[in-house]
Amino acid sequence: MTTIATDLRREESSALKWGAYLMSFAALAFVGYAVIFFVRNFTGDFLELGIGPDQIASGKDEIKAFDNDLYHYISHLHIAVSAFIASTGIAVAALAWFGVRSGQMWAWVAAVVAPVLALAVALPAHYPWGFDTIGHLGLIYLATAIFVVGAVLALKALLDSRS
Repeated sequence: MTTIATDLRREESSALKWGAYLMSFAALAFVGYAVIFFVRNFTGDFLELGIGPDQIASGKDEIKAFDNDLYHYISHLHIAVSAFIASTGIAVAALAWFGVRSGQMWAWVAAVVAPVLALAVALPAHYPWGFDTIGHLGLIYLATAIFVVGAVLALKALLDSRS
C-alpha cells in the first residue's frame, strides 16, 4: 500500500523524467538539423534548408562563377554554423539526460540557457530579409516547442520536489 506522499513523489519523478526525455529528444533534433545543414553545403543544394530562389536569386554555381572565394567563405560559414548547432544540441541533450533527469537544477538552467541564447541571437536575423520561411525554420520551431514542453514539465517537477 502506498501513501499519498509516495504517489506524489512518483508523479513528480515521472514528470521530471518525461521533461528530461523531451528536452533530450528536442536537443538531438537540433543535431539532426545541423547534419542536414552540413550535408546541403556539399550538395547541389548548397543553400540552407528552406532557402531557395524566392530568398536568394543565385545558387551554388552562380555564386562560384561570381566569386569563387565568396563561395568558399559561405561554405566555411555553413560548416562552422552546423558544427555549433550540433555541439550545442549534444551538450544540451547530455545536460538534460544526465543532469535534469537526476534532478539537478543547475543542469536545467544550463540546458535552457544555451539554446535560448542561440535562438535569441540567431532568429531575429532571419526576419528582415525574408529568411523566416517555414521550410527553413519549421524544424527548429518544432524542436523548440518540444523542448519548451519538456523544460516546463521538468521545471515544475524540480520546483515541486523542493517544497
